Amino acid sequence: MAFSVEERGRPYTTDYQVYFKNAEGKYISPFHDIPMYADEAQNVFHAVIEVPRWTNAKMEIATKERLNPVKQDTKNANLRYVANVFPHKGYIWNYGAIPQTWEDPNHKDEATGFTGDNDPIDICDIGEKVCSRGQVIRVKVLGTLALVDEGEMDWKVIVINTEDPQAHEFNDIEDVRRLKPGYLEATRDWFKRYKVPDGKPENEFAFNGEFQNRDFAIKTVRNTHSLWRALITKQSDGGDLNCINTTVTDSPFRISAAEADAIVKSASPLGPAEPVPSSVDKWFFYEK
Repeated sequence: MAFSVEERGRPYTTDYQVYFKNAEGKYISPFHDIPMYADEAQNVFHAVIEVPRWTNAKMEIATKERLNPVKQDTKNANLRYVANVFPHKGYIWNYGAIPQTWEDPNHKDEATGFTGDNDPIDICDIGEKVCSRGQVIRVKVLGTLALVDEGEMDWKVIVINTEDPQAHEFNDIEDVRRLKPGYLEATRDWFKRYKVPDGKPENEFAFNGEFQNRDFAIKTVRNTHSLWRALITKQSDGGDLNCINTTVTDSPFRISAAEADAIVKSASPLGPAEPVPSSVDKWFFYEK
């Protein structure tokens, strides 16, 4: 199943948006219309890349906007860039989300006791290739880290692109520890400290920061898919989440291809990118 993107607006401005198309060239929502599974029998999932590795712009699926384009997040009307906390530079994996999943803020996770963060479940792709913004890849789930972000459950699922040359060697979280020594520790350290430059305390984790294995992670992803099913069929209240989609047959939020086309065409045409502020390259140092 092939997907493509269409950029609108000017990169590194608030009007920049990345819309998605299916193989037929019809506009779709990356949140709701891309299937969770790429190959269910083999436990291969789709992942939408929001942030390519080594970059800083905090791009994410805009869950509250029509067709859920990927946009740069803002805070107090300012574009957000993740800080570089030594020795890290930007995001240290291709970062994104698994479509058709939802961490329900009204649902208490059985394993941790925390409620969800109201987003699709996040992934960290540890493959060698630096992906592009909006790229949809097929991934193997290897494990998960249970980040507790400001009191909310924010799972970080460790995956590897099935096209990676070493993908066949990675089947569980211990394979990451063995074949990429230090990567899991760096991942935990990154999530623990990345908000400190913004004046916030270090993040915490469930399970004492220990990574959970493949089977646990797949079960967690499936649970968030069930929560998404309730959302998209209006059995759960999504609040201000935008559930417009073009392919979910039993969803009351489904719209026509013509309506989706009109949404995208109303956005600004693609223009030249604004320069990234020089402050984004600053490195932050502090004792652990």
